[in-house]
Amino acid sequence: MDMMIYFPHLGIQLEHVGKSISIFGFSIAYYGIIIGCGMLIAIFMAAHEAKVTGQNQEDYFDLGIIGIICGVIGARIYFVIFSWDMYKDNLLDIFNTREGGLAIYGGVIAGVITILVFSKVKHLSAPQIADVVAPSLLFGQMVGRWGNFFNREAFGEYTDGLFAMQLPLSAVRNSDVTDRMREHIVSVDGVQFIQVHPTFLYESLWCLALLVLIFLYRRHKKFEGEIFLIYLFGYGLGRAWIEGLRTDQLWIPGTEIAVSQVLAIVLVVVSGSLLLFFRYRIKKKEALSGTQSS
Repeated sequence: MDMMIYFPHLGIQLEHVGKSISIFGFSIAYYGIIIGCGMLIAIFMAAHEAKVTGQNQEDYFDLGIIGIICGVIGARIYFVIFSWDMYKDNLLDIFNTREGGLAIYGGVIAGVITILVFSKVKHLSAPQIADVVAPSLLFGQMVGRWGNFFNREAFGEYTDGLFAMQLPLSAVRNSDVTDRMREHIVSVDGVQFIQVHPTFLYESLWCLALLVLIFLYRRHKKFEGEIFLIYLFGYGLGRAWIEGLRTDQLWIPGTEIAVSQVLAIVLVVVSGSLLLFFRYRIKKKEALSGTQSS
């Protein structure tokens, strides 16, 4: 009864969307399968780009394995820190990620630290590595968000817009259901549905658009690290908007301020400022070179 997911204004009715599959009696969550596939493809994407740009592919395979481990740990730590009330009475639940509980920004932060340390140890260029990895990160995020779809999580407030998504009330966490959603509950064949923004879809599509933009631009980049800064700027713009729609936000302790929304805005400002600064410095250098040559 909890398996249905509807998009009424698009005419899409999915009658049985499971959360897991069983292999030899062992249940494997679609959430983990999707994230794992996204990560694996992302590693091969980065390795391919490394080959095209004349770098050592093995370095990126090594970085991918280390980055995935550190990224998952970072994503979990970030989520647990800002959801501490959920875990303080049962610390073992911290290690249970089968029902979700990974914050993308925690993974990104851990990934950046991993790149900095890895490049230092291997005597490689961190900005160059970041540029290669940025499209892979976007792809992983684009695919990974569909894990939220199967988990019936990371959705937004009530909406009656074109992309409105209906979920059985009994299939979602009570803490994610707002008063406004309850006021607009829809009954279909005796089953109560909430109708919400599919923010996982918004973010997945935003990542796709940004990925296409980066693919079109990256051959014209002006300096090492520019692609990664564009990724931070573009993803931050989308996340700042999308985060404001969600009902499962992680709050800064003691406030009603969404930590990921604040972080997204900070990243937009910082990355945007760095993009402008480095472009200005390059133009100034080119102007000086032109003056000297003439």
